[in-house]
Amino acid sequence: MVACILKVLPESNLFFGGEKMKERIAISWSGGKDSCFALYQLLQSDEYIVDSLFTTITEEYSRVSIHGVRESLLEKQADSLGFPLKKVYIPAECSNEIYQERMDGIMESLKKAGVTAVMFGDILLEDVKSYRENQVREHGLKGVFPIWGQNTNTLIRDFLSLGFKTITTCIDSEKLSAPFLGRVVEGGFLDELPPDVDPCGENGEFHTFCFAGPIFNRKLDITIGNRVDKGRFHFCDLR
Repeated sequence: MVACILKVLPESNLFFGGEKMKERIAISWSGGKDSCFALYQLLQSDEYIVDSLFTTITEEYSRVSIHGVRESLLEKQADSLGFPLKKVYIPAECSNEIYQERMDGIMESLKKAGVTAVMFGDILLEDVKSYRENQVREHGLKGVFPIWGQNTNTLIRDFLSLGFKTITTCIDSEKLSAPFLGRVVEGGFLDELPPDVDPCGENGEFHTFCFAGPIFNRKLDITIGNRVDKGRFHFCDLR
């Protein structure tokens, strides 16, 4: 009889028979380019088992918060990626207290499911990264940031060179004009961006929806619908 010894080491590293067991990770998912490319890089590292994607949905509109993408389209995207989708519903006028309460709920749910880490697609904003890290740490989880600190001009061009396809669904009208809305991001799009706009929209200048790429099982067929002016932020409906 061969005895197998399981040793629990610091920082939740598990070894079975001398081989490290992969941790389970949940993906903070917007459906846009940053979370998509972060997921791609995470999968390339082969260090984690992806448990699920989780996304905040504005319950009155059944749309992805901030990005404005239909919930039904988000579901098709998750299905093409092949990962379970967990939804966190928040009200349109969401206070910090309500948001924190809903996020605490999903974090505890993930932890109970055996998740030990949460992935985020943040790139440059230190205050946002610190907020995420503190948020997950309070639940005994760790934050993972696969594309953190990368040059955004290089990052977006690498993203496109791999065959990812993404389209703008929301723009900040104080930073970008109407022609940038509902437009597929490609070389020409990047070349036309104003010099003070980050090529990844890292400062909230624009948000996107990914519909094809190397981690998708199939390309999503989308059509552009109505454009909606919500004051400073303008949205493009995708169907």
